[in-house]
Amino acid sequence: MTSQKNTTMNKDSLARILKTLEIRSLENDDLDAFLDAAEKGRWSPMETIGHLAEREIIERERRSLEWRLKDSKIMNKGFKPMADFDWGWPDKINRPAIEALLTADFVERGENVVIIGAHGLGKSMIAKNILHRAIHDGHTALFVEASELLVDLGAQDSSRALERRIKHYAKPKVLCIDEIGYLSYDQRSADLIFQVVSRRYEKKSIIVTTNLAFNDWETVFPGAASVVSLVDRLIHHSEITLIEGGSYRKHQAEQRKKTPTNKRKEK
Repeated sequence: MTSQKNTTMNKDSLARILKTLEIRSLENDDLDAFLDAAEKGRWSPMETIGHLAEREIIERERRSLEWRLKDSKIMNKGFKPMADFDWGWPDKINRPAIEALLTADFVERGENVVIIGAHGLGKSMIAKNILHRAIHDGHTALFVEASELLVDLGAQDSSRALERRIKHYAKPKVLCIDEIGYLSYDQRSADLIFQVVSRRYEKKSIIVTTNLAFNDWETVFPGAASVVSLVDRLIHHSEITLIEGGSYRKHQAEQRKKTPTNKRKEK
């Protein structure tokens, strides 16, 4: 005959076990509240485990969302929701098309988005909001300025190091390359960005914001043989939207100049 040894477990022992199992939904005072609820509700063992599992799923989803938002870099240089976007400012904007893009449905299909327009019209704001939606849908994302991406890739001092960084930009489900066209780059830069686009081609989505029509991209990468192929891969399976008008940032700056300092402080 075998006998089972009765063991008792105190709260501290239970807390250590939960920590070892990386059950973080019952950290600190949450464990006391959970145990009190279980006792008051007279939960059965199955109910207790079920409530614990539900709490942990919610907590893990919260932490995963927090990590994806942080890793995306969309918050680094300021994030404004589309509720702040002035749809009436641009002279030309296809609102239904942009609102469709803001659902981020295209990410599942691995399609691309190109937003063309002059500076100060909200291209980056729209792109960040698309990424924000994709992240909330469970996707990984990364927002990077074209200059930052090319400086990063160009600084790698070995083929192995370069390959690691290309994989870094190829990994997210959706990648936004912001502000192509504001600076000129050499032929090697064109080849580097082409490698990133090629790795993602027909597999994962790319969002590009630019102030130039594709016909003018040769001014961005003068003499680069890969420009034609680069554009070809970007526009294949791509939604291209154009925004026309004056700079909203310039408009805001002019409005601030017209408003006395004391009135701005009152607001």
